[in-house]
Order: sequence, then structure tokens, then C-alpha cells
Amino acid sequence: MSHLHKYRSRTCGELRVEHVGEEVRLSGWLHRKRNHGGIVFVDLRDHYGVTQIVMTPEAPFHERIQSLRPESVLTFTGEVAPRDEEAVNPKLATGRVEVVAREMEIQSEADPLPLPVADETLAPEATRLTYRFLDLRRETLHRNIVLRSDVIHSIRRRMIEMGFREIQTPILTSSSPEGARDYLVPSRLHPGKFYALPQAPQQFKQLLMVAGFDRYFQIAPCFRDEDARADRSPGEFYQLDLEMSFVEQEDVFQALEDLMHGLFKEFGTWPVTEPPFPRIPYQEAMAVYGCDKPDLRAELRLQDATDLFNDSSFKAFNQVVAEGGVVRILPVPSLEGRSRSWFDRLQSFVQELGGKGLAYLVFQEDGSCKGPIAKVVESGIQDILRERTGLKAGGGIFFVAGQRSLVETVSSALRIEVAKEVGLFHEKEFRFCWVVDFPMFELDEETKQVTFSHNPFSMPQGGMDALENQDPLQIKAYQYDIVCNGVELSSGAIRNHEPKIMYKAFEIAGYGPETVDERFGGMIRAFKLGAPPHGGIAPGIDRIVMLLAHEPNIREVIAFPMNQKAQDLMMDAPGTVSEKQLKELHIQLDLPAEEEA
Repeated sequence: MSHLHKYRSRTCGELRVEHVGEEVRLSGWLHRKRNHGGIVFVDLRDHYGVTQIVMTPEAPFHERIQSLRPESVLTFTGEVAPRDEEAVNPKLATGRVEVVAREMEIQSEADPLPLPVADETLAPEATRLTYRFLDLRRETLHRNIVLRSDVIHSIRRRMIEMGFREIQTPILTSSSPEGARDYLVPSRLHPGKFYALPQAPQQFKQLLMVAGFDRYFQIAPCFRDEDARADRSPGEFYQLDLEMSFVEQEDVFQALEDLMHGLFKEFGTWPVTEPPFPRIPYQEAMAVYGCDKPDLRAELRLQDATDLFNDSSFKAFNQVVAEGGVVRILPVPSLEGRSRSWFDRLQSFVQELGGKGLAYLVFQEDGSCKGPIAKVVESGIQDILRERTGLKAGGGIFFVAGQRSLVETVSSALRIEVAKEVGLFHEKEFRFCWVVDFPMFELDEETKQVTFSHNPFSMPQGGMDALENQDPLQIKAYQYDIVCNGVELSSGAIRNHEPKIMYKAFEIAGYGPETVDERFGGMIRAFKLGAPPHGGIAPGIDRIVMLLAHEPNIREVIAFPMNQKAQDLMMDAPGTVSEKQLKELHIQLDLPAEEEA
């Protein structure tokens, strides 16, 4: 057997009928083991697949294999043989053949497992994260990480083909007020001073445009000290960071649409929105979908009905409007045959979201309405509602009333839930859109002061003229989000590259020029030395892969994620450090007193 490689001549996903009769050596993990009348069958697994190994009672290692536990690492040498027709496994790529083993070598013997690998039954999350290397052997998670690798490779290829240059930006940088908390790194050489890990390469990528690189991209690690969510990993995440010079909003859209459409066509199994993706103004998104990341798979749309209840005799809605609230309606083409318990279930759904309840009307053949508020909503208003919505007999309207923010939260979720219930939700599609025309400023509810709505570095639509002559709350920014299936993949903007306009924008938000110079001095200095118009965006790699893998939780597409408390249970991080290390960094701990039991 000297002609064979020490560990393998083939992989466990490679063998087919054409290899019958070939002498092979395979290495991998003991996936499953079965004993049928003295003949032992082992499913041997490696990164590439699974091959069935057969051991007859005459094999010298027949007895030894009986005592080996799953996930032991083994090397088998033997001959490829065809399976009997009744033993063919169509679920396996190698399912028409098997290897009759003549030699076995144990490379590594496994202890009892803390979680099963061959059986992907749910295990406690803490166990999965502590033994992530085992969890990663499981088929679904392993496949997700391979998908992630392939997606990133495809992104790089596509970006380079579009003329972008990949440039790395610093990981150790200065603290910047980008929104979330920074992760700080103490400097040994400069006592009392700290680096910060970048929340995003925002300033660096803009400075690259000022430096004349024209089209930049990077698969950038970003670090934010914030709490976990299903669609956001705590601690660190990766984004496709890109920036372009001498562009308008539509140029950025075209580049990203070409990328996303190609990417989701390549790796997705569902239909994908054809470019150009729909552009939805922010105000319209909030009014029609109840949120700024609309899921366009749901066909239903919200409408505003606040004006109908200014002077209505229906006191509940009348009072809401008098107190500055709103009334939103969700028209549904057909509610025929829906039971009372179905409506009650939706009522509970709304209450779980914080809503007081759910009112509804169903239109009848004779022009009347039925429903819990049919007798208290004037017939004239019912007629207007029928006319506005265009609903026929059997159609109906759900009402959500209250303060605007709560109504938007409730009605947005209700729209999706009802669409799914009545068959107006196209689940297996990737539907993209852009949300555009975000407000530049907003009113702080507590201080009643004008403040930045989102990104202070966005170019205001209308430039200096708008800042000097428009009501700040009416000014829109060249700022945009790309959304897929209700998931915000990224925010982006055409940047404010003119120092005078930037100073003015910050002045409106209550900051003097000295504040801008102090906090963003590097950017301002650069802009004063010749800055091109530029803009960009940075879609999240984790969220893209999450969508393509049809996973609801982002941890399922990250090789080594933290738990929801930003802890790495496998490597026991964050952990304590020695007194010597602290002294070198000139750090003295001031820990909170432990709470008494």
C-alpha cells in the first residue's frame, strides 16, 4: 500500500460507481456505526461527505471497532465495491458504493460526547457554544460556514470586476462617537491613553476617497460593545464596506443592485427582485408598511384613517386623535369564513406587542358591516372606508389606534401576520427595496431640540440652500437603506464633503465649529484640502448569509460567535489578566462591589 498517501488517497465525498475496484485510503470521523449480523458498517465523514465502510467478522480490527465511540478519527484502507441494489442510499452522493476495509488505523480516540454530531437534535445553546468545534461538525452549521466562505469569495470577485480595490484599514484607532460603545484597548507605551477598535471604517474609507482611490471595498471587521439580537452579533461582525468617488445616489444603487442580484441568484434558491429595486421614500414606508425596513413579500398595505375620526361619535378613536394619536387601517380583500377564534387569536397577537386591542369591520353583501365596532362607527364613515379601500363584500378592515410609534410597531407586525394567514405572503422569494429620503434632523422628545436623525455626515438634499432656508425638520438627506425581506442589510449615504455645509449642519443640531474640529478634526482637515463628492454603503456579511441560509439567528452563520452576554464560552473570554499585565498598562481595577445575597 506504499503508493497510497499516508492518510487518504480520496475524500469521503468523492467515490462513485466508476471507482469500483480501486484501492483507496480514507480518513475521517466515525459518524455512525451499525452491526448487522456480525458485519459492521461505519459511516466515515470528512469535510467533503460521507462514505460507508464495511468490516467483515474476519477483519483483524473487527473487535476493536466495536469499542470505538462516535467522532473518533480513523483511517481505513480497502477496495471500493458496489452496493447491493436494495442497499443503495440515494441521499448520499457516495450512496451507490462502499469500501470493504482491510486495514484500520486509529488517529484519535474520542471521549463521550457532550452533544451528538450525527443527530442534529437541539442542544442547549451554552453547550453548543462551549463545544463549538463539535457543533461545527454538524451538517447544517458546517454547510452554513462553507456557504459564508463561498459568498465572501463571490463578493470579492464581483467587486474587483466592478473596478473596486480592496484596501485594509486600521483595527487600532481612536475612539469616535459613532453611536454604540467602543471597545477600548489600553496603550502600554502611552500611559493613560487608549486605542479603540473601529465600530466601522467610516472615516478611513472617506479619507481613502480624499486620497484619490476612487472605488474602495473591504470585508471589514467591526466592533461594537452592544447587546445581542437575533440579527446582530454582539462584540464583532463583518460588513462589506465600500465607498465610491464622483457618484450620485443612483450610482451607488446600481453597483449594489448588480452585486446583490448576482449574489442572491448564485447562492439562493428563490426568485430575486430584478434591478432596479423599488425606491420607497421613508415617509411612505412608515405610512404604508409601518416601518422603515418593509417586507415586500406581504401584499397587504396600511392606510391612514386618522382624519375620519376627528369628530367621530366613536369615542375611543376620537379620544386617541384628540390626544395626538393616529388611526391606521389594514384592508384585507377577503375575510370570509374566518371564525371568531381566528379574530381572537389576532387580538392576542396585538396585545402581546403592546397594543390595547384590535378592532375590525367586515363588509356584507347588503352594504352593511359586521364586527365588534360595526354599531359604533357611523355608517357614513363605513361608506368612506369602503370607497377608499375598494373592498367588496367579504373584505374587511383591521384598525390600530394609539400613539404613532406604538401604532407603527403593531400595524407593521399585524400586516405580516395577516398576510401569512390569508395567503398573501410570498415566503420563498427574496424581495429587495431601497428606503430613501430619510429626514436629516428630528426633534428630541425630551429636550425639544433639533438633533441629527441618523447620520450627521450625510449630504442634505438641497445643500447649503436647504440648511439656510428650510425648516430643519423638513430637510431630507441623501441617505438610504437597502432592505431584503424585512431585514435591513445596510444604511448608506452620499457624504457631506464640504466643510461649510458640515459646520452649518452641526450648528443646526446645536454644535459649534469647535466641537466639529475637536471630534472630527481629521476629516475636516482632509475636506479642506480637496475632497471629491463621494458616497457608499456597508451591507452586513452575517445578515446576507443568514438570509441565503434561511436561518433566523445570526449565530448560525458565524463560526465562533459569542453568546447574548458577549461571552466566548469556548475560549472563556472575556477573562481576567495578571497583576503584571495590569501594571505594564498602568491600570488599576475599580470593580463594583458584589451584591449581597
